[in-house]
Amino acid sequence: MSASQDSPKQYDIAVVGGGIGGLCLAVGLLRNKVPIQVYEAAPAFAEIGAGVAFGSNATRAMSLIDPAIKSGFDKRATNNGFDEKRKYWFDFRYGEEKGSEDRVGKLIYELESPAGQSSVHRAHFLEELVKLVPDGVAKFGKRLERVDDKGDHVVLHFHDGSTAKHSAVIGCDGIKSRIRQIVLGEQHPAAHAVFTKKYAYRGLIPMDQAARLLGDELARNSQMYLGHHGHVLTFPIENGKTMNVVAFQTRHDGKWEQDAWVVPMKKEDMFKDFEGWGKHVRDILSLMQKPDVWALFDHPSAPTYTKGRICLLGDAAHASTPHQGSGAGMAIEDAYVLSSLLGEISKPEELESVFKAYDTSRRGRTQKLVNTSREAGQLYEFELPGVGDDLEKFRENIKHRMAWIWTADLQGQLNEAKKSLKEKANL
Repeated sequence: MSASQDSPKQYDIAVVGGGIGGLCLAVGLLRNKVPIQVYEAAPAFAEIGAGVAFGSNATRAMSLIDPAIKSGFDKRATNNGFDEKRKYWFDFRYGEEKGSEDRVGKLIYELESPAGQSSVHRAHFLEELVKLVPDGVAKFGKRLERVDDKGDHVVLHFHDGSTAKHSAVIGCDGIKSRIRQIVLGEQHPAAHAVFTKKYAYRGLIPMDQAARLLGDELARNSQMYLGHHGHVLTFPIENGKTMNVVAFQTRHDGKWEQDAWVVPMKKEDMFKDFEGWGKHVRDILSLMQKPDVWALFDHPSAPTYTKGRICLLGDAAHASTPHQGSGAGMAIEDAYVLSSLLGEISKPEELESVFKAYDTSRRGRTQKLVNTSREAGQLYEFELPGVGDDLEKFRENIKHRMAWIWTADLQGQLNEAKKSLKEKANL
């Protein structure tokens, strides 16, 4: 056993993966006095990417796991720059110029949100989470290769030749999760992520440069520019010092043939992809610093998130496209539910019942996110059947699209999961 040696629990947990989901789970387990060890493949905690958004559901989950997580987030979070824009998620604007010069840049819809646009630099939020994890809890350079489930314990086998024995293991190892393959079987059609026909150019712009070129309102508040088979979003991060930019496009042949999912790009390719778009979009692209191309993959729906004493969380369970800004938030919700359920038990023979109750609680909601996020990408790019580029139908769709994510009763869901646990474990 590792951390929390004075715990009354008779079991311990291996957490594989030290990203946002894994560390939120670790904090929740420590708070529930569950002995844990975190195994991270990298030589140190690190997050790739730049800005990540969190809805009100995610910030509630932070507080429910441990108020210190929410405090750390608040310390680093950035909202829209104008007070009158604080309650809005995005302003949706028409982004194309070709064939629609009269409406390029025009506002289509302002979508209100309980948390407004609340975002943070991934690496900065991770730094706050790391502060909540005591020294010795994490081991680095531990790339998992295999898990042997022995019935009453699991044995983890790492690339460096080492092994570790724990009562159970939770895979927080991301979209390319090795533990997902172990749970489902390597040949299962849902074991591996699939290309969604979308890719994105991601980059950052110093806010003072963006404001000079775009004006304060467009630069300092979240915007989404819509067009046929592409869209561009911007929002402030780093306390308003930086504009985060993601410019999406569709791969019409539906294939991504490179092994790497993040690759360097040539600016001329990006400008070619957005030929015919309006001045705002062209100006944004011209300022992007060191942009990369990100292929967007997601997970087919899995029939289960658990097998024996092995369980999946976050992107390992339900990797999603970013079109509804909720993938990381769902991982934090997972961490709240799973750490709370594990806090209810003390005996190792009850672990499988916890994992089954968690699976019952979380799978439907999180897989709905994967599917509706794909739809949102089509919506923003005028590809969604029944909506297309009809702006009235777009407004009606976007008005109601996000409420089920943002307004979820997380404590109510946990209570239902606890009831399910009692039934499964006869507690």
